[in-house]
Amino acid sequence: MTPGGIDGTALARLREGLTGEAVVPGDPVYDDARTIFNAMIDRRPAVIVQCESQDDVSRAIAFGRYHGLRIAVRGGGHSVAGMSLCDDGLVIDLRRMRAVTVDPGARVAQVGGGAVMRDLDRAAEPYGLATTGGRVSTTGVGGFVLGGGTGWLDRAFGLACDHLLSVDLVTAQGEALHTSEDEHPELFWALHGGGGNFGVATSFALRLHPLPVVTAMLLMWRPGAGRDVACAYRDFLESAPDEIGGGFLYLTAPPEDFVPTDMVNRLACLVLVTYTGREQQARSIAAPLLRLGHDAEMITELPYADLQCMLDDPPGYRNYWSAEYLDAFPDPAVNLFCARAADMVVPSPSQHVLFPQGGAVARGPGDYPVPWRGSPWIVHPFGLWEDPADDDRARRWARATREDVRPWSSGAVYLNFIGMEGEERVIAGFGPQNYQRLAEVKARYDPDNVFRFNHNIKPRPAGQKAAAGMAGR
Repeated sequence: MTPGGIDGTALARLREGLTGEAVVPGDPVYDDARTIFNAMIDRRPAVIVQCESQDDVSRAIAFGRYHGLRIAVRGGGHSVAGMSLCDDGLVIDLRRMRAVTVDPGARVAQVGGGAVMRDLDRAAEPYGLATTGGRVSTTGVGGFVLGGGTGWLDRAFGLACDHLLSVDLVTAQGEALHTSEDEHPELFWALHGGGGNFGVATSFALRLHPLPVVTAMLLMWRPGAGRDVACAYRDFLESAPDEIGGGFLYLTAPPEDFVPTDMVNRLACLVLVTYTGREQQARSIAAPLLRLGHDAEMITELPYADLQCMLDDPPGYRNYWSAEYLDAFPDPAVNLFCARAADMVVPSPSQHVLFPQGGAVARGPGDYPVPWRGSPWIVHPFGLWEDPADDDRARRWARATREDVRPWSSGAVYLNFIGMEGEERVIAGFGPQNYQRLAEVKARYDPDNVFRFNHNIKPRPAGQKAAAGMAGR
């Protein structure tokens, strides 16, 4: 037997059939292979299959199922709950499948299932093209798109899933499928927000948009100005054009040249304005914010791929995130949100965030299982810290932030923004009616719930009654 408890002969046969590698406990690369973004997650899989082809994925699924192993799927490894790892099971690691090819004439990118946002962004950049990506460069494209996908460009272009043209995936039975509007259309619908419940996505085709340059404006204040700035930002966004994105947030002021020395490593509030165009136009549109009298600024034109790296969240920290999607952000909500920033761990990479929606997000396809697209505001406590002694404090801050703004909550939530918060939150992430439809798709393509290390949809054949307590939510 191997150190992971798998028969050595069976493991040898698996390795012989792979283009990639199979890693088990005791191998020199094992600890590196099982390390993910959230340092709070320390799990020890029995085997990690580093796939290089769709056939490798099929072989890994067959091996895992034959040996009764739980199966997790790793793309970018950014799940805050560590859903890309499992103890004593099998991990399908897609990181070797990260190639991106761009057809500039068709404005389409073909993206490998293990690619991260910087792979896609850098491949599209030479052609002056881009699509909605995560707000950092290290997010996995697969989990991001399958979950719906919100980012700096969403008000201008819509959600990431709105640009999904096709998906190649391997089902729980090891079958390779090509899905699109014309091929397996119900499954393709489910992949627009339903996450990794239906198979291992090995490739995506995504529509791109012309975007030769963006403008980023970072305006920073000492925290005492926070409430007034938040109100001004809210009022500005209510009439801002769709080309404007960004957010209002509290954070630890970084040691950058544009930040006054006395602000560094202390709590500060910041407005980020992104604009899909030139600096001169951005300054004109954002004039109401520029007149507020900020304490520090950085304003620049840059390629979108560089914008994606500006606020990268560093790996190796302990993480806890959550979110509430709001129907409104009135003054009482502003007051509570701003006051709660004082509870954040400082100094740390944590962020106490307000994101806007609207624009192309709200106008996007109403049929997809992303009920949160209609909410104009998102409150997102995004905790990253180093010391385990701060674990309870960071969790309390995130949970209290949610509780504060709950009176204005729509009830829906983007599941990529949260950890494991219970079945009711999962249903809220898809919407009750969508959940029932997704459960039927799940029953067709994964009736044994093989892919359950995710915000899980329990399979339910068509016509079967919902579980007690779920109907009517």
